[in-house]
Amino acid sequence: MDFAAARTKMVDNQIRTTDVTSHSVLNAFLSVPREAFVPENLRPLAYIDEDMQVAAATDGKPARYVMEPSPLAKLLQLAAVGKDDVVLEIGCGAGYAAALLSQLAGSVVAVESDETLANKATATLTELGCDNVAVVVGELEKGYATEAPYDLIFVNGAVEELPASLLGQLREGGRLVAVVGYGNAARARLYIRAGASFSFTEYFNAAVKPLPGFRKAAEFVF
Repeated sequence: MDFAAARTKMVDNQIRTTDVTSHSVLNAFLSVPREAFVPENLRPLAYIDEDMQVAAATDGKPARYVMEPSPLAKLLQLAAVGKDDVVLEIGCGAGYAAALLSQLAGSVVAVESDETLANKATATLTELGCDNVAVVVGELEKGYATEAPYDLIFVNGAVEELPASLLGQLREGGRLVAVVGYGNAARARLYIRAGASFSFTEYFNAAVKPLPGFRKAAEFVF
């Protein structure tokens, strides 16, 4: 299969057509081989506009996916990643978004709760020469305070709520991009830190797969 040709078609037919105009984002998608981040049996399908499962659901936690290209590209464009940005990615998974971020940012810390996925991501990113990415194992909702503060936190999947402790890892003026909510009603949000306050703006609907660890705590009603 001609993966390079399929990659170009993906960018032209799936990403450009959804109002993604950022040259840096488009170039990143043209440069990073999506097929390297999916299971071998799915590689012939790597460039269809769908999520690709990379880990099955276990112990009540959702299955994990490589996000479909068009919403991922829109979220990366919304993030407005700069070449000097220090980025925290939440939910590294197989490492595809981390590889894209490595093309756009100065450095990337990618947190993954599944140790097997984290090891696979590290191996693939190393093989591709993404030497400005460090994959760390940890609970996604806790972020990675050791390297904080960050210019950008990119949440690679849908969440029900964002912990204040995660937002607190942004530097002054820093941004956080996340899809909040589940299913077709979920919305892409851009949060910005101003002092001790965080404001957000909603931009577009994005039905993407959920990440583990971001459910609201059960509330008791009397």
